[in-house]
Amino acid sequence: MNLPNKLTILRVIAVPFFIVCYLKGFFAAALIIFCLASLTDMLDGKIARARNLVTNFGKIMDPLADKVLCYSAFCLMIGDRTMPAWMLIVILAREFTIAGMRTVAASEGQVIAAAMSGKIKTVLQMFAIIFLILMQALTKFSFYPQIRIFAYILLYASLVMTVYSGIEYVVKNINVFKESN
Repeated sequence: MNLPNKLTILRVIAVPFFIVCYLKGFFAAALIIFCLASLTDMLDGKIARARNLVTNFGKIMDPLADKVLCYSAFCLMIGDRTMPAWMLIVILAREFTIAGMRTVAASEGQVIAAAMSGKIKTVLQMFAIIFLILMQALTKFSFYPQIRIFAYILLYASLVMTVYSGIEYVVKNINVFKESN
């Protein structure tokens, strides 16, 4: 197994540790784990492309690892009311729509490539989560209100990008739903 794939697996392995730290209220530890796991997302792709180590495993597992990391964080944040549940419903609706389109396309021998808007969505989600956890960790500090405002701006920006990228995928790939002859 190559280094980029090991980094992807490491990201998945980090998730339970992140969850436990968050649930126990160890927000600083949860933040460090989440940040390190997020960095593996950036690193695995750069290394894979630079060293020509792109694999089918990586193509499938890298975005899946991102989703496991981010959506576990969102679930935790719904649990402690840091984030409203309706946002995760919108995010998951987009993900299920795209996954369904990709499945139908694959059955027809087509590939729906990742778009830049989807990558921007993931980065915005990761930064929103980082600042929401930071907000949890810094509740007793005087600059808490500024962190809170910035965290929610990032969260709403990530939601807007989620909806935009979902619409973009559907519009660009609507032919997947047309009946074949």
